[in-house]
Amino acid sequence: MRKLGVLGSALAFAVVGVVSTFAQSSDDKWTGYYVGGHVGVTLARPGINATTAATDDGYFADTSVAVINADGTRNVSANGFTGGGQFGYNQQYGRIVVGAEADFGLQRFSEEVTTTRQYPCCAPTSYTLTQEVKSNWLATFRPKVGVAAGSAMFYATGGLALTDVRYDSTFTDTFDDAFETGEIKKIRAGYTMGGGVEVRATDNWSVKGEYLYSDFGRVSAQGSGFTTSEDVWPATVFTHAVKMKSHNIRFGVNYRF
Repeated sequence: MRKLGVLGSALAFAVVGVVSTFAQSSDDKWTGYYVGGHVGVTLARPGINATTAATDDGYFADTSVAVINADGTRNVSANGFTGGGQFGYNQQYGRIVVGAEADFGLQRFSEEVTTTRQYPCCAPTSYTLTQEVKSNWLATFRPKVGVAAGSAMFYATGGLALTDVRYDSTFTDTFDDAFETGEIKKIRAGYTMGGGVEVRATDNWSVKGEYLYSDFGRVSAQGSGFTTSEDVWPATVFTHAVKMKSHNIRFGVNYRF
């Protein structure tokens, strides 16, 4: 998926490279306001973490901490659906088209990862760590620049993105009925970049294909508190984190006023 992550940059360089060649007079087919809709697939690739630290007065043996942290650090692949609406404005100068677009829609994906493992120190007792990450929507606000070529326009775009980050984690064990939970529910701002091609079907209607890569950085929170069947362990603290990023491949239709 690393190639998908740099596709937006490659498209931007491609557009810049052809602007000097095509920057000449052309029929003004793209100027004006438009509205439309899109559907596609979301390829989410978040990183998730549920980690703790060894302390003298903590619950875990040092050998257990390293194993728990390794199990709690995952790069997740979660595919889902994206779809929504957009509106924007273009202004054409010869073959060069500049504009801005805003969109809002679903970005639905969910993935759960569960690991059960024996404690290195204390077999056959074991622990179970379950983590779930998901998102429900995506909004972007993007300037764009393109080149008109016949009935088509090739463009690069990038700007602000917003999404919801949702994460839940539960740790339990069979040694002393240990229990810990973590939760993250945040609206996160990040950046998005990509590009696409739009083709005029009639004077008012056009169709498009588009790719967007979005990155929302890292968000973290401490867990609810570590307890066992009889005790509370304030020195045993879990830190939970999500590094959210996604690839959206979508197809849409626009109506131009």
